Amino acid sequence: MLYLIDASVFIFRAWHSIPDTLTDPSGRPVNAVYGFGRFLGELLERVRPEHIGVAFDARPSGSYRNRLYPAYKANRKPTPEALKRQFALCRELCEALGVATFISSGYEADDIIGTLAMRLRTSDKPVVIVTRDKDLSQLIRPGDHYWDYISGQRFGYEDIAGRFGVLPERMACFLAVTGDAVDNIPGVPGVGRKTASTLFHHFESLMHLYQDLERVLRLKLRNATFVATQLRDHRETALLARQLTAIACDVPLRTALPDLERRCPDLAALDVFYDTVGFGRLLRLQAERLSA
Repeated sequence: MLYLIDASVFIFRAWHSIPDTLTDPSGRPVNAVYGFGRFLGELLERVRPEHIGVAFDARPSGSYRNRLYPAYKANRKPTPEALKRQFALCRELCEALGVATFISSGYEADDIIGTLAMRLRTSDKPVVIVTRDKDLSQLIRPGDHYWDYISGQRFGYEDIAGRFGVLPERMACFLAVTGDAVDNIPGVPGVGRKTASTLFHHFESLMHLYQDLERVLRLKLRNATFVATQLRDHRETALLARQLTAIACDVPLRTALPDLERRCPDLAALDVFYDTVGFGRLLRLQAERLSA
């Protein structure tokens, strides 16, 4: 199996859950690095993956989505400088642990994961996406797994609709209609998750929905006339949102399956790294077990 990790989920979780009183010898916070390192080391010990990659976000404002819609993610507070530094340290830690990392100035981590999944699935490698971001569920195909590592839940292709309300292939359309407040993506006003789930139970895509909008009136749907009217009146908004919610699977990455082979940890580099950030024996022992 090929394990693809959405780094931001675990770095932000560590940043918010571990006190920033955990600092390096210079007094700078390393709480996010420590939490991420614990997570990654535990995962490596647990599954011993042959192939693995970690995707990082660059500057959110640099995504192609911001060119399509400048307000994309504009509701988010700027990343603190102390956390930006820790993101860089997390990438350094991955490399020392023998795990390939990926980042792009024009695309997001989701797009990198989508590209790797699409490209390397042709090598008959089932994909495990390690995240808790619902957007990434749209990438799951038969044989793949969506792993919410934090809750300990894994979902196969056949489980996604029960978990998120819609088949993986229809998730981007589902989000285009409901909108996504987390990413500041507008949807169709008055159309919530339950209604959207019903719509995309009957329609394969947003394109199919707009090609036969009158069919909405014949569905067993509460306020069907209102829903059809809202969809018609906010068509351009929904079509724009569909461009924002779709994960791009054509990031120009130069990589092949061998590039994602897990390497043996570089214990010397890790010792220098852990000395720099002021970590003790716990993570060092974990790295030694991984190299055994």
